Amino acid sequence: MKTYEVKTYFLEDDGFIPNNPRLPVLFYEGVLSGKPQQAEEIFRSNNWLNSWQGGVYDFHHYHSNTHEALGVVSGFATVKIGGKSGEELQVHTGDVLILPAGTGHMNVDSSSDFQVAGAYPQGMEHNLMRGVDGERPHVLEEIDSVPLPETDPLFGTDGPLLQYWNVK
Repeated sequence: MKTYEVKTYFLEDDGFIPNNPRLPVLFYEGVLSGKPQQAEEIFRSNNWLNSWQGGVYDFHHYHSNTHEALGVVSGFATVKIGGKSGEELQVHTGDVLILPAGTGHMNVDSSSDFQVAGAYPQGMEHNLMRGVDGERPHVLEEIDSVPLPETDPLFGTDGPLLQYWNVK
């Protein structure tokens, strides 16, 4: 396996967006260079299913019931992770973000051709949470109960996710 620099981001609960208290966001920069259109196929081959292609919402949101892989298929964007006081990441064609359950994300600005492919471990269905009143404490319990994925969405059973997320 070729090694890629993996950037990690531990994000704290900001009172609206819970983020994930145990797992970092993983940013695989340029990992799909030369083959961004194959993102969904690669995700599927590693049992990250229920895939789709489109944009990233322009409002803070998160999924409390599953982890999510986002591969940039075309264009570029500034994606904010972690809620209002989170981190702004510059993502480009070929980059992949892996968001643990509860991680806030939104499109701050993007090129007109910006597209991502999204997928979920074992094809889990995702919900759409926005950090509004009434979501807690249910979402905190849900985030805590999301199982660790059995595979890295790009490298299967030999990927960095398994180390960074301490998957046994």
